[in-house]
Order: sequence, then structure tokens, then C-alpha cells
Amino acid sequence: MMPVPPQRVQEVAKSALKRRRDIAPSKRGGTAVGIARARDLSLGKNITLNTIRRMISFFARHNTVAERRNRRNDRNSRAAIAWDLWGGNPGRKWAESVNRRLSDA
Repeated sequence: MMPVPPQRVQEVAKSALKRRRDIAPSKRGGTAVGIARARDLSLGKNITLNTIRRMISFFARHNTVAERRNRRNDRNSRAAIAWDLWGGNPGRKWAESVNRRLSDA
């Protein structure tokens, strides 16, 4: 069974794609992988366990004090957009929950 992201995760990813489009190219956050992840999440596509684990890895790497401060201080910072492309805080909680549930099965 491949899980579907909850509505809130879809909304955060969709918002990040829009915010990214509205920002000057030189100030955009996110990579091609992050953009692809946001598209899948925002469309409510089934997400594989491998992708869930990649999401967890992304969030672990980017949850530094400096990046949290940047996300908090500027919703359109590179850090905030990159984080939200992966579903933001709701995405992190969801990915960790799915991983726990499927790993225990």
C-alpha cells in the first residue's frame, strides 16, 4: 500500500510551488527533486515508502537552527520554500508517521 499525502501536506506543497513561481529566479529555493516532490504531494499522488524515507532524510538534513530561523523570519526565503516543497512541517510529521507504521508492519 502506498500512502496518499493528507490534504494539509498537499496544500503546503502547492503553496510552495506558487510562492516559488512568484519569486525572482535568482532568489528561488528548491531543487529539481524538491519541485518534483511538491508536484507529487500537491496532486495527492501515492507516495512510495522509498520516497517517504527520502522525505525524512531531507527534513533531518535541513532542520538546522539557521534554516529554522530563516524559515520563521521569511516565508519566501530559499530555506522556507525548499522545506515547504517537501510538505513543510505537516509533511515531516506525516512522513515520520507513515514510516513508523509501515516499518512496524
